[in-house]
Amino acid sequence: MNASATVTWALYGLAWALSASVATWLVSLARKDASLADRAWPVLIAGCGAVYGALAPSLGARGIALLLLSGIWGLRLCAYITARNWGHGEDHRYRAMRERNRPNFAVKSLYLVFGLQGVLAWIVSAPLLAGLAASPHPLGTIDAIGIALAGFGIVFEAVGDAQMARFKSDPAHAEQVMDRGLWRFTRHPNYFGEACVWWGLWLLALAGTGWAGVWTIVSPALMTVLLLRVSGVALLEKDIAERRPAYREYMLRTNAFIPGPQRTGGPR
Repeated sequence: MNASATVTWALYGLAWALSASVATWLVSLARKDASLADRAWPVLIAGCGAVYGALAPSLGARGIALLLLSGIWGLRLCAYITARNWGHGEDHRYRAMRERNRPNFAVKSLYLVFGLQGVLAWIVSAPLLAGLAASPHPLGTIDAIGIALAGFGIVFEAVGDAQMARFKSDPAHAEQVMDRGLWRFTRHPNYFGEACVWWGLWLLALAGTGWAGVWTIVSPALMTVLLLRVSGVALLEKDIAERRPAYREYMLRTNAFIPGPQRTGGPR
């Protein structure tokens, strides 16, 4: 596919991401709940893939794999976040943001939360654009590695989320730190799994585009930075060690991101 057609596809994807973000913003105004953005995030990304898939004249095995993997990832994560947050009102992170941006947070949230999220989701969807726009040809070794890595990430993330949900459902664990199952080897198995998904999808897209698609590394790189430094590990652990001494001990013996054996010594 020529560059101008790819740009046209990209603009359709951006239009979807921004339109869906604005629609979510309008619902958030009615419900006074900006944390609806969390539920919309995976749908925005997977939706961009669906747009590119609808535009593709022929999917091929690679295109089908990209759509299936991104769709399964998006639907599972949206369902999990929705079930987890159902009936709990606005998440405390968004309440704090609301307080910091008074007055007129309702208007400010359009660009501080939802507009920004739409643009980021569009950028993250870059491997889906490149992979689905590429001419179909047989799968190879890099495809297999990408599919395996993305599939592993989906399962790893889902298992970690299920283990945490089960742990929190027991009132006896109210003051305890989750340090069993996958959480014994990494403090954030869900984030590690999510990163694996996007590095895997990038490899899958790269296999179809060759060097012309190397630029889409911006997607997994951005996702990893967000998970580690912005909305993931850094935000969740900003002051948790001060509030929960048991978690501070957990941090000392457990890797933050990449799974590994428990240890003695300082945090990683």
